[in-house]
Amino acid sequence: MNLRDKLKAVSAASKPAAPPPKQFTDCYQCTEERDAGDFPHAFEVRRETVMLMQGEEMPEDFDIRRVLFLDTETTGFMGAGTVAFLIGVGWLTDEGFTVRQYLMRDYPEEKYQLERLVDDLTRFDVICTFNGRSFDVPLLKDRFLMNRMRTACLDKPHIDLLHIARRVWKLRLKKCNLGRLEEAVLGICRVGDIPGAEVPQRFFSYLKTGQFCLLNDVIEHNAQDIASLCVLLGHMAHMYEHPEEARHGEDVFSMGVALERMKHPEEARRCYRLAMHGSMRTQGQLRLAVSYRRAGDRAQAKEIWQAMVMRREGGVTPYIELAKHYEHIEKDIPAALEMTRRALMLLAEPTLFDDEAVQETRNAVQYRYDRLKSRLAKKEQ
Repeated sequence: MNLRDKLKAVSAASKPAAPPPKQFTDCYQCTEERDAGDFPHAFEVRRETVMLMQGEEMPEDFDIRRVLFLDTETTGFMGAGTVAFLIGVGWLTDEGFTVRQYLMRDYPEEKYQLERLVDDLTRFDVICTFNGRSFDVPLLKDRFLMNRMRTACLDKPHIDLLHIARRVWKLRLKKCNLGRLEEAVLGICRVGDIPGAEVPQRFFSYLKTGQFCLLNDVIEHNAQDIASLCVLLGHMAHMYEHPEEARHGEDVFSMGVALERMKHPEEARRCYRLAMHGSMRTQGQLRLAVSYRRAGDRAQAKEIWQAMVMRREGGVTPYIELAKHYEHIEKDIPAALEMTRRALMLLAEPTLFDDEAVQETRNAVQYRYDRLKSRLAKKEQ
């Protein structure tokens, strides 16, 4: 052995042995049990109420214990490269609420993570998410396909609470993300919660450093999201069944609008009547009258408009509606002309701040007045 070979042998001996290749046999899992008392009204959720809110069919044997609440934490908006590195699920039991989470500690663990999710999905009849119809479920389907797995397990009836919540609370709250609803509706105050925008970076930092503690806040955030889904569903179902308990007129009015669009006129009218005793008094009366008119009960609609005129509520709208009613239903042209004249009087004073819609209304009422006056003159000839 020459000197060169001896030096190579010494150098090789001084190098540390290469670490064995990392084995990926499963993902990280954690389970948490929460007390049933933290989920008021959740056990009372009925199939009929969910269908009333969602506007879609639910299984005949619907049971809230067979609803899987689901939420994901992702690597951010990276197109086809977006991955749900944390998948959380939860479900009600007779004893309380179970939260289970599956975390991939590195990309090769994704397949095991998805396999665990499949095991859970097969045990439940319905999925409940917050914006999951547009985001979580399509993302998971993409990841299933990337891992050559079937997506049929995700094809279940889906309760998407975001859309239901927007219908009820957007008028009052404007912003309807889960955090805002927790604070303003459910009375849940998170302390030290990680902002959602920081979640992807936490995961990438963990991949670089291997420090699992970086993900503790993310896991806690996800667990609370899942629990809040169940609390929110119970709260909304109770609100739909007992609108008289709603504290804000805007909420019960919005619920009436949602019910009317879902083709539930009687339930909608109940909400409009309740809204008439609060801040949405005028809007509630107008919607109630229109609801009766659409149903063909024009006498009820007329009575509401007349009462509004007597109380000088609703601006020119009840005058215009009564003018239409007198002209087209009762064929009473003088009465229609009088209502139109009174509407014109309300609109007679232009201001510096009249917008285009006000001017259009003024022009339309003037046109109606001229037309009715012409009809009456011809009739008297």
